[in-house]
Parts: sequence; C-alpha cells; structure tokens
Amino acid sequence: MSSVPQNVIKHKFGLLNLAAELGNVSRACKVMGFSRDTFYRYQSAMQTGGVDALIDANRKKPNLRNRAEETTETAVAAFALEQPAFGQVRVSNELRKRGIFVSASGVRSVRLRHDLESFKKRLAALERHVAPSGEVLTEAQIAALEKKQDDDISHGEIETAHPGCLGSQDTFYVGTMKGVGRIYQQTFVDTYSKWAPAKLYTTKTPITAADLLNDRVLPFFAKQGMGVIGILTDRGTEYCGRLEQHDYQLYLALNDIEHTKTKANHPQTNGICERFRKTILQGFYQTVFRRKIYRTIEELQTDLVNGWLTTTSIAHIKARCAVAEPRCKH
Repeated sequence: MSSVPQNVIKHKFGLLNLAAELGNVSRACKVMGFSRDTFYRYQSAMQTGGVDALIDANRKKPNLRNRAEETTETAVAAFALEQPAFGQVRVSNELRKRGIFVSASGVRSVRLRHDLESFKKRLAALERHVAPSGEVLTEAQIAALEKKQDDDISHGEIETAHPGCLGSQDTFYVGTMKGVGRIYQQTFVDTYSKWAPAKLYTTKTPITAADLLNDRVLPFFAKQGMGVIGILTDRGTEYCGRLEQHDYQLYLALNDIEHTKTKANHPQTNGICERFRKTILQGFYQTVFRRKIYRTIEELQTDLVNGWLTTTSIAHIKARCAVAEPRCKH
C-alpha cells in the first residue's frame, strides 16, 4: 500500500487506499466520514494528475503585483529599527515626508513579513542589529529601550544582575493581637539573591516603611560592601507622596535609591514580594498562632527573625554576588 508523508493529503490518500483494500467504496466512505461524491472527485484527481493533484487548491495564491516595492519594503523595515515605538499610521506619515508612499496597512503587512509587528519584536531586532556592529543608538532608540524596561518591571518581569540592584518592599497585614492591636509586617526581598528581612509594626506609615530599610536592609548590605540601587513598591500611602513632605520618599532620596512604583491595580507587578507574603503566612503565622499565645509584638518578632527567617545566610548572598557583574554600589 502506498503512503504519502504530506499531512495535507494524508486523509485523502487514506480514503483511496481504504477503498482499494476493502473493495467497497460505500463502506470506506462511511468509515472515513466522506461522501461517495467526494471519493470519486479524489479518485478522478488522482488518475489525472497523480498525488500532487490531491493537494487542496482552494487557497488563493497571493498576487505579488499588489505587494509593496522592494525599496519601499526595505525602507519600512529600516524605519522599524530607527523608530521602534512608532505605530503603523505614524510610520506611514513619516515615510510620506521622505517621499515614500505606503499605507498604514501596507506598513503592517511589511512588518508581518519581517516579524516586526510588535513593539517587543522591533526592540529585539534592534538589539540584534546593534550588538555585532556596535552602532551608537539614537535618543529615540534609547527612550524606546528604557520604556520597555520600565514596562517589564511594571508588569513583574524583573531581571537583575547582582544583589542590591533592585529590592521589592511591601506591607502585609498580619492580624490583630489582643492588648496590642493591629500588626503590620514590612517586608523587603532582594530580587537577585532572594534575601528577605521582615519587621513587625503596629502602624502602617512612611516612618515604618523607612525604618525597615534603615534598621535591617541598608546596614546588612553595607556589611557586605554593597548598597541598594533601586526599590520597587506598590502605590500605597506609606510609599508614595510629595517628595518634600513624605518621610519614605525623603529617605530614598537621601540614600540615592531609585524608586519604581508598580502599575496601578496590578498586584502581580510586585509578585516576588506577594509570593513571599503567602509563603510566610502559610509557613510561619498560621502555624505559630495555633501553638502559642503571643502577648507582645516583641515575642512574635523574635520567633519570626530567629526561628524562621534564618534560612537565608550571608554566605548565600556573597556567593551570588561573586558571580554577578561588578556593579554593586560601595
């Protein structure tokens, strides 16, 4: 029995082979789910044109005469790298000023053929183009690359090269303790080494947010000969406000720490800290509150720091920093 590797005509050739094997066209059509009229069309095509005639010819062949000229296509592809942030309408208008006439839909078609239809793909193509040649980027290209980096961070896509490059900070409501009141946990997670200190407070204010950095984070990195370059937080009132009046903002400015805020209504942006909060809730709080009655916040803080957060050691941070790029602040 013959066999054909093309998936397009496999079922057609299979119908003809089955009919020949069974010696019954009606039965073969019933098994394969075809009508006899379809079988005889396939059989007639096979007899007249061979296997190639079984290929579906219903798809209309593209009319290359409608395609943009080669010079126009080259100009559109080059402009995609020159101005990667421009949309197809603006590209059409800008090229018109240079004497190149192509519609917005024509720009879209050219981009699709060159795999440049999205902003991220155009930036990736720009990076591939610049890497071997070392070509100097224009201000527009640099702005586009920075915009992509900011968008990646605001959507939770974080890549860091060394400890202290970017830290993630968030506030976690632990619960209410009798005789103490509400308890909040300030959490910091280094996005590279995953080192995570935490401290408990009875209020949620800019002072407590800055106190965690001043008491735990910056002294720790200073001991390792490093510093903190940037911090990612949500848009809570304890982190955001007018620079000249907000304690947390003032503290970051005094220590030359860049502040990045998450995208509004997107908690997944700060996903690394959100995930750690879930881990500490399930691994520590839900366990210890069933075993022990705490009467002071200091008791709970001691068990948190000495009993649960000691799993990450300083040696782990040093090891990660040793293989990182030498861009830590001193």
